[in-house]
Amino acid sequence: MLPVPPSSSGPVVAQAFQRMAGLVIAIAWLSLSAQLDTLMGAEGLLPANETLIAIEAAGLDFVEAPTLFSSGVHDATLRAGTLLGVFLSLCGGLGLWPRLCFPASGALYLSYTVLGGDFLAFQWDNLLVETCALLAFLPRRRPAPWVHLSFRVLLFKLYFESGVAKWQSHLGDWQDGSAMTHYYETAPLPAWLGYYAHQLPPWVHRAESWAVLLLELPLALLVFGPRRARLLLCTALTLFQLINTATANYGFFTYLSLALHLFLLSDRDLVALRWFRVPHGPLPPVPVSVRTMGRLVGAVALSGYLGGSLTVGLTHLGARNLREPVLSLARPLVALRLTNAYHLFGHITRTRIEPEFQLRVDGQWQAQPLHYKPGPEDRRPPYVAPHQPRVDFRLWFYGLSFRRGMPRYVRALLERLCDRASSVQSLFPAPLPPRPEAVRVAFHRYTFTEPRALSGPGRYWKREPVGHTRPRACDGGHAIDAPRRAPSTGP
Repeated sequence: MLPVPPSSSGPVVAQAFQRMAGLVIAIAWLSLSAQLDTLMGAEGLLPANETLIAIEAAGLDFVEAPTLFSSGVHDATLRAGTLLGVFLSLCGGLGLWPRLCFPASGALYLSYTVLGGDFLAFQWDNLLVETCALLAFLPRRRPAPWVHLSFRVLLFKLYFESGVAKWQSHLGDWQDGSAMTHYYETAPLPAWLGYYAHQLPPWVHRAESWAVLLLELPLALLVFGPRRARLLLCTALTLFQLINTATANYGFFTYLSLALHLFLLSDRDLVALRWFRVPHGPLPPVPVSVRTMGRLVGAVALSGYLGGSLTVGLTHLGARNLREPVLSLARPLVALRLTNAYHLFGHITRTRIEPEFQLRVDGQWQAQPLHYKPGPEDRRPPYVAPHQPRVDFRLWFYGLSFRRGMPRYVRALLERLCDRASSVQSLFPAPLPPRPEAVRVAFHRYTFTEPRALSGPGRYWKREPVGHTRPRACDGGHAIDAPRRAPSTGP
């Protein structure tokens, strides 16, 4: 029998984590539900049925495209699925069959990540699925050192692999200390405190950059250290994530990360806060055969998880010779998002290019800013997390690479603006013109203003035009490409 790893976390930590995870995952479901029709409904930007038909046409099996839905799914069914996800997450958080409810919620969420394509392709979506899978093995009433160790491995992966990606940045921006000079200004959806953080002196940004490397590389090893070392790490990581939460909007990611920090604590740490207490009462009787079989299944599953995490981690560190002979064993775990690589902010973009949708009405181009992404120069960067507006967030990536071509969802959005404006009205605060003459995407380079601009015209941003796509005429309500002689610097 394998030796049991030393651990001071137990049922108190387990129950605290289940409560926090249940709340965060339910919020993730509610956030998805609020924008489901726009994202993948029948009139959405990436309709679920079109995705399912493409999966069938490609002959992909369940491992290659893991979804519980089949073609012909209705919008009502998709909406009901998100509400079921909320219900399962809350039940798990309240201690009602958590070892069944959480993995069921994770499997359902995995199905939506397949249907959602680019909109649900973020690393924190994978983190949610991986967390739900581990929750299947987390008991509430007894110590489970190997399960708690698996959660610490997940926490270690999240930070250490991200630290490795930063160290390997082709820009060298984390090593030379310049990364944080640009981070607050170019974050996908900055918050207004990020504006003020950007104004800090350059030496503070250099110190921040090096502190992040220190925290995510050598200090991350303290995840497996003694209690006092873990308390130190928990304090530092929690401060780190609170700064992230205060200065930018990353949906539920920072909140789920904060919940995972609980595994750095011991039961007595939480009991000392007087918010939690040690569960009392006898454990429910379980037949010896059932208990033995459960332990065997758990041991095999956790061994596979730890082995898969090690394999994926080694390839992430550059052990390419392991890729084919060894990584093939972990490929199903990777395909099902049961073990993932994390490389958050491997390098920081230094230029912010924002796409802006424009409609021509009565011969004049009218800008149509979205709710949350930078638009009007005097609009204060908002707080929207833990909700994640998926279209606003995804358009940040389009701005980074707009010269390479137009993603499918952007083409679909232009089509909707021409002929079905009501289906995308929720993305825009102002009423959309029902029948524009043409549509296009304009691009602007955004930078934060200096603080004195707030006391004058009250501008948080200044911007300069970069170019625009070829205008598309709305012919009978449908967007069609204008003649090639039309000016264009975009795709």
